Amino acid sequence: MEIKNTDLKSRFNGVKVHPNAFVDSSAELHDGVTIAQGAIVGPNVIIGQGTAVGPNVVIEGKTKIGKNNRIFPNVFIGLEPQDLKYQGAPTEVIIGDNNTFRECVTINKATNEGEKTIIGNNNLLMAYAHIGHNCELGNGIVLSNSVQIAGHVIVEDKAIIGGCLGIHQFVHIGFLAMVGGMTRVDRDVPPFCLAEGHPGKLRGLNRVGIKRSGLLNNKDFDLKLLQRTWNLLFKSDDVISHSLEIAMQDRLDPFSSKLCNFVKHSIAKGRRGPMPTINL
Repeated sequence: MEIKNTDLKSRFNGVKVHPNAFVDSSAELHDGVTIAQGAIVGPNVIIGQGTAVGPNVVIEGKTKIGKNNRIFPNVFIGLEPQDLKYQGAPTEVIIGDNNTFRECVTINKATNEGEKTIIGNNNLLMAYAHIGHNCELGNGIVLSNSVQIAGHVIVEDKAIIGGCLGIHQFVHIGFLAMVGGMTRVDRDVPPFCLAEGHPGKLRGLNRVGIKRSGLLNNKDFDLKLLQRTWNLLFKSDDVISHSLEIAMQDRLDPFSSKLCNFVKHSIAKGRRGPMPTINL
């Protein structure tokens, strides 16, 4: 049943729904939510305070969206995963606060019972970005236009992903990593690293991103130590597992430890490992 603006105002404070939008009677819209013309909000959807849903947006499934998100026209959230294993389970999409989803972004729900697709806070997903099933995105991430993320991908906080590229399933993108546009991302990108190319390779530390992040003002951050650790892991002629053992014997700060722990997980059994290093 379509809920008219007058019906919604009797239940919620300041909610505005265009007469040509459809909101299921079981959806939960919090204070200040706006639903534009042609949008469809299905059952079991929860939309947090101040979120603006643009024209022709479709939000379905067991989807929870936080506060003050901006959802531009033709975004699709919570639809079935593009996964042949999906058997109709009522899986979830969980989205935090203050995100911006530009035109034609698609976010699929998870595949199996009890699983979730998760997006954190303060992220910018530019036009035509796709988030596959069971992905986990952190906070402060930028996905440029036409970034296509396959299932089970993890993207950590403050990563920046350039446009027109695909990310292979199960890949892990680390904290403050930068991936150049049109890179083929088929292996992990460790924290603080700059990656580009086809196939993708590591070029070095993301020094511009580190500077812009304010880490240089953090008393616990040692850029020289991080560079020395990176060189040992990725520029040594030794196998990475042995280089990792040597690096972790050093007196590391939390950031170099983060890099080492990421690599340790990346080279574990069943993982694809980090990108190789470009020969400069």
